[in-house]
Amino acid sequence: MASSASHFTHNIEEINKGCTPGLRLGALKRLLKEQSGIRVMEAHSPLSALLVEQAVYEDENTHHQFDAFWSSSLTDSALRGKPDTELLDFGHRLNAVAEIFDVTTRPLIFDGDTGGKTEHIAHKVRAAENLGISAMIIEDKTGLKRNSLFGNDVKQTQATREDFCEKIATAKKSQLTEDFMLIARIESLILEAGMPDAVNRALQYVDAGADGVMIHSRRNSPDEIIAFAKIFRQHYPNIPLVCVPTSFNDITFDKLVACGFNIVIYANHMLRAAYPAMKSILPEILKNGRTLEVEDKCMSIKDILDLIDGAP
Repeated sequence: MASSASHFTHNIEEINKGCTPGLRLGALKRLLKEQSGIRVMEAHSPLSALLVEQAVYEDENTHHQFDAFWSSSLTDSALRGKPDTELLDFGHRLNAVAEIFDVTTRPLIFDGDTGGKTEHIAHKVRAAENLGISAMIIEDKTGLKRNSLFGNDVKQTQATREDFCEKIATAKKSQLTEDFMLIARIESLILEAGMPDAVNRALQYVDAGADGVMIHSRRNSPDEIIAFAKIFRQHYPNIPLVCVPTSFNDITFDKLVACGFNIVIYANHMLRAAYPAMKSILPEILKNGRTLEVEDKCMSIKDILDLIDGAP
């Protein structure tokens, strides 16, 4: 299979000294026109973003790279020791994205949580757009935001269709360019509201102006999101469809693309991988009174310096 990022990789080589907000802003839409599927990886810091941007897998027949970053509210919050309840200030989160943009060239999809109040969404969209963020995903919940994988184990309230459609329409009217994308995230399957509710919301959200739809599920099987994709594609064969296979993690990227998904987001794995590694070395250093025993678990100083030197 050809590289999923081959064309954009050429662009990166041409602009390897940096990337303007305008060029980055439109990159996601260009990728969606050129590729059937886009691989997106969570990045919670400039260092993690550099690792994502430079990651490559290749053998005789394949060359794969990640096409874009995901700025996750969960990992942004966890990195700062805060609960994932929209506690972090929006400006603080944009500053974190700006730091990532300072050393990378890939486009970024921003986790906008609920989008906040409808009266405030226009300001958030313009701020994200001015920074060069390619897309924002907002979810159709209201009240205190809790992580979706809790499902109905904690109290979560879904917004009415009318209210969320109004938020989408308000956000779209506020855009300054045609490059920015607003993607509606549907929580119906998470909250066990049923497939008809999920599909009806998706159709109404697109009619309200959403540029794409993300369907979420906390089941271990991908069956219900595949069923959703099949129904949705009968109505909208070309609207971008997004999934986050955190819980149904046995299905491959190629299979998800074959089922109709255009964007696959690996939403929290960089931070989840880093935390156990950091945690594991601490008792070893305390036990031995030195770092010799943990050096083979750590990235070498040379590799860190080489990584930073490779930044644009």
